[in-house]
Amino acid sequence: MREDVVTGPDEQDPIDPQREHRGKVDFTGVQWGSVEWTMLCMLYLRACESRLAHPILGDQRAAQDVSRIDYDFRRIHRRIAPAFNQFGVALRGAHFEAWITDYLNRRPDSVVLHLGCGLHSRPVRLAVPRDVRWFDVDLPPVIALRRQLYSESDTYRMIGSSVTDPGWLDELPTGGAVLIVAEGLLMYLTPAEVTELLHRLVDRFDTGELLADLLSEWGPRLSRIMTSGIIKWGTRDGREITRWDSRLRLVEDVPVVDGFDRIPLSRQRFLYRMVHAVPTSRNYDRLYRYVF
Repeated sequence: MREDVVTGPDEQDPIDPQREHRGKVDFTGVQWGSVEWTMLCMLYLRACESRLAHPILGDQRAAQDVSRIDYDFRRIHRRIAPAFNQFGVALRGAHFEAWITDYLNRRPDSVVLHLGCGLHSRPVRLAVPRDVRWFDVDLPPVIALRRQLYSESDTYRMIGSSVTDPGWLDELPTGGAVLIVAEGLLMYLTPAEVTELLHRLVDRFDTGELLADLLSEWGPRLSRIMTSGIIKWGTRDGREITRWDSRLRLVEDVPVVDGFDRIPLSRQRFLYRMVHAVPTSRNYDRLYRYVF
């Protein structure tokens, strides 16, 4: 699970997929604590946020998918405290999607590589220009689950592979423009793996942008205490990326918690305001936009 997700009891009513839409897709084999389980937690948080009267992200497709999936979401609800965590997920997603939409408006003929896509609904929910070719990439077990909810088309493909395996790039076109979206991914790779991935992608296309969220230098420190060191590296200002591949240029960055004033619930808005007020917590998770 992401390092910035608080766990514990929660007073918000859980979504009950068994009541809303019985057993359409069987995910009961997903093991508690696995990568696939983390993906379901993120999906559930987006679904919870979409139920609010004035959501920030408003991912209605996430709510539909939760209602279709046969899994113990009540247990997930008790574990991940949606009343607080749904807003971090929503703020991060809204920042990413504003950048994605802006890029596609400027380059409606581009390729999109959504790395570590999980169960995000972006290719069907966003206004994607018809000439865009969108590739969702994640580990084979994740894509196997995803295929139960989504179908491919002439302009939409799913690739089951680790992003560190160079073989998956053979399924991509070459040249032209690309938008690389890496949400909740790069901090789990080693610096050497990130460097190799960036080199391969920038080599393959003529121009493009990279959108990524990165944790501060506190990320790996906290990870060694809390999660056996699954966070491999942290950043002070996002410029490690530009040093690892000098063709990439940092043009914009923003804290995930920017926009906390949009949170519609007063208690949670106050808590996020406190997070935003302290530089260490405000800058713990930032989004970065690079161009090449």
